[in-house]
Amino acid sequence: MTESPVSDDRTPATVAQLEEEGDIAADYIEGLLDIADIEGDLELDVRQGRAYVSVESDDATLRVLSDPDTVQALQELTRLAVQSKTGRFSRVILDVGGSRDARQVELTALVDRAIARLDEGASQASLPSMSSYERKLVHDIVADRGLVSESYGEGADRHTVIRRA
Repeated sequence: MTESPVSDDRTPATVAQLEEEGDIAADYIEGLLDIADIEGDLELDVRQGRAYVSVESDDATLRVLSDPDTVQALQELTRLAVQSKTGRFSRVILDVGGSRDARQVELTALVDRAIARLDEGASQASLPSMSSYERKLVHDIVADRGLVSESYGEGADRHTVIRRA
């Protein structure tokens, strides 16, 4: 299931709009890092129809910000900051200190455990609620394993169910 970025009129965001989102997000994150007196290098990218902002640093303090729940909260604040400047819904992705790669590993292990339940005879395996970005990653992992996944529920209760094709 591929989700594409949309502006308020539900047309896909252009590369220029995504680059603008990345610039606004980077400025916002840089301001937060300055307030917290944390050194960090920011890298911007546009891929898979989303703006990505990565923060890397040798500063040990950055590790505090790389906790998945903290990154998710910072990402939501950053999205709101971008939306207030552009007037468009933003799906900017924030990575702090490799937190996204670490979460990818965790999600892969979660999917593998769910597949093990299917191998033991379960007809389907439900995963816990997670963000739309994490659900997209799960859908990709599941598809790579040759299985089927669908999202169910609304808002904070939205979760993924895995089953055999």
